[in-house]
Amino acid sequence: MSTKAKQPKPEWIKIKMTNDSNYQEIKSMMRSKTLHTVCEEARCPNIYECWANRTATFMILGDICTRACRFCAVNTGMPTELDLQEPERVAEAAENMGLQHCVITSVARDDLKDGGANIFAETIRAVRKRLPLCSVEVLIPDFMGDIDSLKIVMDAKPDILNHNIETVERMSDRVRARAKYPRSMELLRNSKTLQPSIPTKSSIMLGVGEEWDEILKTMDDLRAMDCDIMTIGQYLQPSPKHLDVAKYYTPDEFAILKEEGLKRGFSHVESGPLVRSSYHAHEQVQSASKSKETSTV
Repeated sequence: MSTKAKQPKPEWIKIKMTNDSNYQEIKSMMRSKTLHTVCEEARCPNIYECWANRTATFMILGDICTRACRFCAVNTGMPTELDLQEPERVAEAAENMGLQHCVITSVARDDLKDGGANIFAETIRAVRKRLPLCSVEVLIPDFMGDIDSLKIVMDAKPDILNHNIETVERMSDRVRARAKYPRSMELLRNSKTLQPSIPTKSSIMLGVGEEWDEILKTMDDLRAMDCDIMTIGQYLQPSPKHLDVAKYYTPDEFAILKEEGLKRGFSHVESGPLVRSSYHAHEQVQSASKSKETSTV
């Protein structure tokens, strides 16, 4: 029985490691407040750069996901009980870090009736109370399509509503667990219906078997939902049990895709091999704000 040889990582897939004081301070703070970050749990390649710059993406609702997506390194299983004090601890950590832009995401909690929407809303409000000038971005699951749960989050008025499409429609069922491409698109559309002034954002990872024209179609689909911001990055296999990498895209290909996205009307496109959903997030909210100001002139 033959097995497909794995492609070696190209030279442009390089992770800059650092162990400076900011990195160590943030790591210690997260442990002392019993907080989780997607930076660690999803093994983000930019953790050293972001933490050195005092930027982190908080992961609320625990560290155990009820789904088992074939690309994701987050632990899967039956989550523990809900931690109602978590929003305040996140806000306190954000205040201690002096954040100007706070990103909040979560595991999927299909075991909860609201999917964790109320904890998202409480966390937004807690951060705003301590840091009134800090912009808040939330990266939410699909809440199984429940619009009431989405409304709870949107009513808390995040500065950016992020929900990742992750891959092209043809690959969605193979790559994602329980999430559906049409449902994700509907969530982005409903977000704008509920709060038209709040920018929306989505992300796609490349290298799981998609075709070039399918990437462009996904861009068109997102723009049809009035999605404002798009991030595009390279899929990296977190362990042997996860999906193999089908292709490594070159930096030039990522640059072309950035131009394709901007031509389609996204206010900001972050595209590169190591780009992840929250990479340079503070710049994205600034771009979205400028775009909104221009459109109202």
